[in-house]
Amino acid sequence: MELSDYIRILRKNWLVILATTLIGLAAAAGYSLTRTPMYESQAVVFVQSQAGGTAAELQQGSNFAQSRITTYVSLVREPVVMNPVITQLGLDMSASELATKVDSSSPLNSTLIEITVQDREPAQAAEIANALGDSLAAAVERIDTPAGQDASPIKLTRVRDALASHAPVSPKVPINLVVGVLVGLAVGLGVAVLRTVLDNRVRSPRDIEALTNRPLIGAIPHDPKTKERPIILQADPHNPRSEAFRALRTNLQFLEMDGGHTFVITSSIPAEGKSTTTINLAIALADSGKRVALLDTDLRKPKVAEYLGIEGGTGLTDVLIGRARVTDVLLPWGGRSLYVLPSGKIPPNPSELLGSERMQKLLEALAQEFDVVLCDAPPLLPVTDAAVLSRATSGAIMVVAVGRTTTSQLDGALEALETVGSKVAGLVMTMVPTRGADAYTYGYGYGYGGYGVYTSEPKRTRKFKRTNAEAAPSRGRHAQPQDDQSATALDELLEPR
Repeated sequence: MELSDYIRILRKNWLVILATTLIGLAAAAGYSLTRTPMYESQAVVFVQSQAGGTAAELQQGSNFAQSRITTYVSLVREPVVMNPVITQLGLDMSASELATKVDSSSPLNSTLIEITVQDREPAQAAEIANALGDSLAAAVERIDTPAGQDASPIKLTRVRDALASHAPVSPKVPINLVVGVLVGLAVGLGVAVLRTVLDNRVRSPRDIEALTNRPLIGAIPHDPKTKERPIILQADPHNPRSEAFRALRTNLQFLEMDGGHTFVITSSIPAEGKSTTTINLAIALADSGKRVALLDTDLRKPKVAEYLGIEGGTGLTDVLIGRARVTDVLLPWGGRSLYVLPSGKIPPNPSELLGSERMQKLLEALAQEFDVVLCDAPPLLPVTDAAVLSRATSGAIMVVAVGRTTTSQLDGALEALETVGSKVAGLVMTMVPTRGADAYTYGYGYGYGGYGVYTSEPKRTRKFKRTNAEAAPSRGRHAQPQDDQSATALDELLEPR
């Protein structure tokens, strides 16, 4: 992963990270406020040898005392030292309970014993520490006195008295709060990374590049009003989404390989925006002066006639079964050089009709008379219609909805096309967020531009468009897509039965 990926993860999951951080802070604050303040006092006991008067004897005694330090440190927490203190101070606890409040240690290479006591009462903590120092000295005097002697060779003396503390040592509120924030932040980051790892939806061009080497030729921004205005090029020609379709139109020119210009537009699953993409692309191509044939080859749930507001009761199925001529049902639309062939009645055998020889002849005939032929086909995973149809076209254009399509679904759809030997001409991302972590403004190089970097075409090109638009009514408003001779030739290829 690159730095930009980590930044994207943070941007996308900042609410989760903030929430877990605040929860950690709140938990630490709650813990600190519910804890009883504890005060600490410390007494220091000095261990010395009383044996001998010569230097050698003193050195020997010092070594002996040093060797006993570890034993005396452990002895502090034993009942032999604790019980006298409990009796002396009248404490309402056992030796084991008192031991949980006591800590004893000895600094390295020293003969000092530090006795530390924590208690909710600062004065009582100091009293217990001092009493333990005296009790330890008495216990050592009693235990370490050799048989037949009156005094122990080791003497313990309290050299620093414990004093009542004015500030509690726990809970350590600042440290607890910092730890709570750090733990909450770590949990939030972990959740963010885990969500990203487990998220198998297509979110960026990199997800597509990991599955196929076919080019990404367009990125259509998300429009929350898509259902209200599916034909954006007619509803709002200056909308960023309209510019994205014009960029897609430009990129499509690079896909006309080997002179082929018949494309089937499909998707992996339903509701990825393939129909609106096909229709808007067809309009954009027609606006640039190209003669475009738009076929609704979704013979299961046709949408083209509904979106364009035309009669779709008679159409492609009637042509394929020989009930109608192509030129009788190929309808002009919008005063442009755009002709639409609706789906017609829904047949019981869509796959067989789309894979028939008559369908192949229809596509060949339309390819001879039109600059571009676009086929709006069903999604690939639920049915095989698009895969069957794609064999008779120049290639398939895959529509991929950001945040909706999973990588496994896209991979399955690409595999379905590969299985039947079809070409994937390119891919188009739809529903691309315009805000947030998944928003993109990028370019693909060599004219493969996204909606955020679309550049207007030269003035000369726009002038050419206006010239064609002016000429469109003279040839595009007629029911026949071409002159009488061409129409006759087209009908002869598919004579009604």
